Amino acid sequence: ITEDRHVDVLEMDAASRTKVEEMREVLDGVHYRPVSARYKVYIIDEVHMLSRHAFNALLKTLEEPPPHVKFVFATTEVRKVPVTVVSRCQRFDLRRIDAEALVRHLEDILAKEGAAADAGALALIARAADGSVRDALSILDQAIAHCDGEIGEVEVRDMLGLADRTQVFDLFEAVMAGEIKAALDELGRQYRAGVDPLAVLNDLLDLTHWLTRVKLVPEAADAITVPEAERRRGRDLAERLAMPQLARGWQMLLKGLGEARAAPDPLAAAEMVLVRLAFVAELPAPAELVEALSHGGGDRSSPAPAPPASPAGAGDASVADRCAADGTDGGGPAARTALAPEPPAETAEIPPRPTSLAEVVALADAKREPVLAANLRNHVRLVRFDPGRIEFRPTDDAPETLANDIRERLGDWSGERWVVVVSDDEEGAPTLAEQAERARARRIAEAKDHPLVRAVLDTFPEAEVTDVRKRADTGPPPADAIDEEETS
Repeated sequence: ITEDRHVDVLEMDAASRTKVEEMREVLDGVHYRPVSARYKVYIIDEVHMLSRHAFNALLKTLEEPPPHVKFVFATTEVRKVPVTVVSRCQRFDLRRIDAEALVRHLEDILAKEGAAADAGALALIARAADGSVRDALSILDQAIAHCDGEIGEVEVRDMLGLADRTQVFDLFEAVMAGEIKAALDELGRQYRAGVDPLAVLNDLLDLTHWLTRVKLVPEAADAITVPEAERRRGRDLAERLAMPQLARGWQMLLKGLGEARAAPDPLAAAEMVLVRLAFVAELPAPAELVEALSHGGGDRSSPAPAPPASPAGAGDASVADRCAADGTDGGGPAARTALAPEPPAETAEIPPRPTSLAEVVALADAKREPVLAANLRNHVRLVRFDPGRIEFRPTDDAPETLANDIRERLGDWSGERWVVVVSDDEEGAPTLAEQAERARARRIAEAKDHPLVRAVLDTFPEAEVTDVRKRADTGPPPADAIDEEETS
């Protein structure tokens, strides 16, 4: 079996043989007894790659397997295997190997192979393997072939396209300190050295997670895979950074990594991620902002950090003065400014508060919500309208979320809580669209009763009155005008 020449052990790669015809060829020999072994063993690797029809062809054999046949399925995507197949198998989940055990295993292999490697190189290989012994052995094999003599940490970093861990720390510290120029320069140096920008963001994510663990559980820094220099520097960083900063950095880096993967220029996307992170790294936590604002704008003697203001404009003079007092040039994200005082109450904009359904429609049009405005005109039969409360009966074809949409939009626009109730008892008034159509029909009927209009309709029997519009105010109306309206 080890030499791959046993007649009763058949191995199949499902990634290259996915069709149902190929599965049937394999299953044709199931009914024959083994030649020399006690069982006939079918090993199907990457079984999740089989097609649906191939799984169906296999399912019948799995339901009633011959006693002399054993199937061994291997997969890294068990969720892609149909439940009907998984339920007929005995499942073994292979756990990931921790980095310390991987390092010891690699040391044993190096001793048998007569090769040597330093501790940093083995730690890098174990980290890159992510718990997979097979991947660790593949990387180690490449490292032995790549390095002449002893396997060094620098050579492994170059082979894997990783940044120096010291450079990752330098970049992270510059970003969290708001030193965007230093951070972009460091990213540029790593990129010119051949490091993938996505790998840089991954390293920053990994460092953020490790620092968070060290802050919560200091013993996490004592792992044997962590060099002494990183251990000291990591503990110092974990003490200086607050938990909200680490959590915010993790979220922004995670979102930025997805953007960089989809961006046409990963380097530019990575730079924008660092810029965003640097500009918010020293912002106070939301709880601190709420506390400061609740005390009338905060204590001016302890200014809170904020992103830099616009470089132009007369209103920036005080910002520049405060930044100069802090020892910065006022143009970087580390500039600190005091919280702006609350505007006087008399200058605050009074939120709109409609007093009728027509005003609600006008407000929706003004806020550029055409869909909501159309639904208000066509699907709302108003039952009662009070300040802060609307009761209506929707039409049969009204959207199900109409009441919730009205409540949310009015709350956002007016800054007040609105109660929107759907009535099941009362019919309600006609919709605004129905009222407008009835008014239009009434105007047309009145226009037809005018002697001049009747004379025109008698002269042109096929003519119709389609609308009645207000005449433009260009002068005194003629004597035969119909209530200052014009008939078309």
